[in-house]
Amino acid sequence: MEIRIETGGQWPDAVAALLRDLPEWFGIEESVRAYIEAARTLPSAAALAGDDVVGVCLLRRHTDVAAEIELLAVRRDLHRGGIGRRLVERVESDLAADGVRLLQVKSRGPSAESAEYARTRAFYGACGFLPLEERTDIWGPENPCLIMVKPIA
Repeated sequence: MEIRIETGGQWPDAVAALLRDLPEWFGIEESVRAYIEAARTLPSAAALAGDDVVGVCLLRRHTDVAAEIELLAVRRDLHRGGIGRRLVERVESDLAADGVRLLQVKSRGPSAESAEYARTRAFYGACGFLPLEERTDIWGPENPCLIMVKPIA
């Protein structure tokens, strides 16, 4: 299957479909609705197979030199096929060209056992992200947040 990465569009319907198919990661309805709404305005990249969006990455700029991956989701049957990595590489390249030097991502922290989020943290680690700190004041004590960062340039 040939996959191309596109930027500059908005794909809220695709975000909705992707997240609803991944309840192990995106099972909080309030968060899903917030991601769908964010997909209407945030800069994004999409992985497309033909006309089908099979992966999406939403970005949030915090400062001139720092940005965050707000959301990264890939269709379940295509996990571990390199699509997530290609999305991350594309947004890193685009951000670096725009002067961004630090990229962060938040994930469920390791103090909350979850096989799915252990895979997520391993993925981001393999992409070069480093764990900065785990906090319970962002998403609440029952849902610890691990902040991971990566220098880019």
